[in-house]
Amino acid sequence: MRAWASKWIGWVRVVALLGVFFGLIVRIGDPLPLSVLRNVSLDFFHQSYPREYTPLPVAIIDVDDRSLSEIGQWPWPRTRIAEIVQKSTLAGAAAIAFDIVFSEPDRLSPGAVAMDNPRLPPDVAEQLKSMPDNDILLADAIARSRVVLGQASVRTIEGNRSTKIEMADVPHAFVGGDPTPFLPQFPDVVQNLPILEANAAGYGVFSARPDVDGVYRSAPLVISVQGKVRLGLSAELLRIATGGGPFLVRTNEAGIEGVVIARQLIETAQDGSVWPHLTPSNRARYVSATDLLNDRMPQGRLAGHLVFVGTSAIGLEDFRPTMLGVSMAGVEIHAQVLENIISQTMLKRPNYMIAIELVVTLFLCVLVILFVPVMAARWVISLSLALLGLYVSVSYYFFTQRGVVLDPSYPVISTFLTFALMTTVNYLREERLRRSIRNAFGQYVSPDLVGQLSDHPEDLKLGGETRELTLLFSDVRGFTAIAEDYKDDPEALTRLMNQFLTLVSQAIMDNGGTIDKFMGDAVMAFWNAPTNNPDHPRAACNAALRIMADIHAFNERSAYVESAGTEGGARAREHHKINIGVGINSGMCVVGNMGSETRFDYTALGDPVNVASRLEGQSRYYGVQVILGMNTVKVVGAEFAILKLDTVMVLGKHLPETIFALLGDKSMRDEAGFQEIFSLNEQMHEAYDAQEWDKAQQKLDQMQSINEHLQLSLAVYLDLFRSRISELRSDPPGEDWDGVYKFTKKSS
Repeated sequence: MRAWASKWIGWVRVVALLGVFFGLIVRIGDPLPLSVLRNVSLDFFHQSYPREYTPLPVAIIDVDDRSLSEIGQWPWPRTRIAEIVQKSTLAGAAAIAFDIVFSEPDRLSPGAVAMDNPRLPPDVAEQLKSMPDNDILLADAIARSRVVLGQASVRTIEGNRSTKIEMADVPHAFVGGDPTPFLPQFPDVVQNLPILEANAAGYGVFSARPDVDGVYRSAPLVISVQGKVRLGLSAELLRIATGGGPFLVRTNEAGIEGVVIARQLIETAQDGSVWPHLTPSNRARYVSATDLLNDRMPQGRLAGHLVFVGTSAIGLEDFRPTMLGVSMAGVEIHAQVLENIISQTMLKRPNYMIAIELVVTLFLCVLVILFVPVMAARWVISLSLALLGLYVSVSYYFFTQRGVVLDPSYPVISTFLTFALMTTVNYLREERLRRSIRNAFGQYVSPDLVGQLSDHPEDLKLGGETRELTLLFSDVRGFTAIAEDYKDDPEALTRLMNQFLTLVSQAIMDNGGTIDKFMGDAVMAFWNAPTNNPDHPRAACNAALRIMADIHAFNERSAYVESAGTEGGARAREHHKINIGVGINSGMCVVGNMGSETRFDYTALGDPVNVASRLEGQSRYYGVQVILGMNTVKVVGAEFAILKLDTVMVLGKHLPETIFALLGDKSMRDEAGFQEIFSLNEQMHEAYDAQEWDKAQQKLDQMQSINEHLQLSLAVYLDLFRSRISELRSDPPGEDWDGVYKFTKKSS
């Protein structure tokens, strides 16, 4: 049970789940950034799938630029407006709605002209004053038709007029409670002249509020003004055209469900607004006002139509940004709202849609929280993309086929943020695990190799590459005797060897080497893999000198060690001085992962590896600590204190190998004493190869004299060649002798 809880619950999942619940609460509050994202995503749906234009009995009498050019500048005399009403009615218009407010008396009325021109002849002025007032003529035309006057809502009466004008009642009823608390509230409206309103069949409020980005996406179907419920212009035109009966507002606990007009339920958002599904602007809806007034309109064009009167002239600036990404004349937006009502193509967003979105969000986020930590990344990404793609597709399907607005943004963003959180935590966990593996694995192999394998795990496969390496083998001389002395205290032996191997490992890795393996008291390392090191022979020689110096210091510090306690108490044991032999060789090798499919090591193979191992084995024979192969000396010969030791044929080889002793760094090489020994050694080998035994002996003696002062650990080497010369004197090798010494067994 505990293991199950550890795998499937965990503090990360708990924190992520709490974050999801917090996000759901934020969504219910619907802050501005979320509404903006939702609107942008729905704009994309709208632009990719606008409503297809179908001719409907809705028309626009348009005061366009051509009308202003032919008839004159705006505003026109109210007699022209009356003429528009009369001719539209005669043309068969079922009802007319004005997207214009006539809130002030007409200054072009004859009496107003007389008042504004006091220099007119008295008889002309009296004649003008006796003529009918333009507003009265318009009121008479309105009374003879079905006209809906537009009203503009305002948020305050300040700056408009000192007192509110009481609005006429519009017949209505409520089903399910008072909708006023859910409606947009306006304290007043800009009304038309009382004489006009007294003769109008209805009053529609045409004001609409844009979203925060200035785009008009919704239109109010019903609002509250002066505490009274009124219809928007499009809905009021439909009510008047269908007989002028009362409208009903249906409400539930979540808000407004819809408005019933002429027995048709128009579903709304909870605040009484609707989301029209727009078509691109289409001139087929328009009739130019000048064509109507000058009798150029096609016969029957307005018969049975619901007619809006508005303006699209550029100078009158009645354009609104829409969700289609382009601006549209305000009067055409009203016309399209009415078209949506008639064709029942209004976009719907029922009150319960937010509940569906919250449930979907919770479901998707919980799936991510559960499976991201336990599934492979490719499956998690594939599953997440599939689920999110499915949800967006469903949202798009509902939009295009059902006209239902299902927010595509919030569930997708929430799921993505949850996925980002979980993958970030996974990444941090993997990085922590990688560091722990790197730290642990780095105790066994080179940090460079660990770094490469952690960065490129695909390299963990069988196979290798051919490249030039420098290899180093080291081994403890006399380890059997040391182990025997510690037979009653193996833990002390372990501590001793760990200290020794730590010194060797650190020297190798500090000089950029890769430790291949530990073989008891022996170490194998190489340079120039897995990372490139063009200076690998020099780095290996520096590592060997560092090993010699560190072990010398270690021996100096550890003259005595204390063994484990015994019944008689602790006793002191003389510390065994550790001496090692090192062999270094360079050459082309195969380096990579070698072994079986289930277990393999990163190692090097090739003849240079075997030679380096043999050179380490010969270090005891020649009495020196570090032996170099010829390939290494070719590169670094001028940079270190190096002496030629011999030309040998090691066991298993068919070609001779010249070997050298590494005695010190460049500062030693530059010393006069070493230069003298170096010269004598070269002369000794020339005499030795030429079988000039006396001369060779002489050079050995001179070298020994100098070495007693320099203490270069050449005593064994010098004695070895004295012994050889003595044997060769007594048993000459013959004229075909090449000076190569052949080993008949492995040295150790």
